[in-house]
Amino acid sequence: MNHEVALTVVKVAHTAIWAFFVACILGAPLAAWHRNFALAAALIGLVALEALVLLLNKWSCPLTGVAARYTERREENFDIYLPRWLAKYNKSIFTSLYLLGAAYSAYAWWHHS
Repeated sequence: MNHEVALTVVKVAHTAIWAFFVACILGAPLAAWHRNFALAAALIGLVALEALVLLLNKWSCPLTGVAARYTERREENFDIYLPRWLAKYNKSIFTSLYLLGAAYSAYAWWHHS
């Protein structure tokens, strides 16, 4: 497999995984809204595991390192199919949404019990 194809495979996988975790982040408060607290907790837990992976990898996705093997490019979105601005602010945006969603889920659970 040549480098261009390999990079494309990594970018597609990275984008799909990113979309999965965005769905988890947005889905947790929606699940809590619908009083499905088990699902909300599972989604919050999955994102927490992803955060642990990032923490253990110096706040970088392991796929970024894989993508770096196939290109010299290093702009914010060299390893994922996202607009450059979103790739640049991805962690700030989605960490905030995650924390707000988790807090809302906890609040909803607490007041439902």
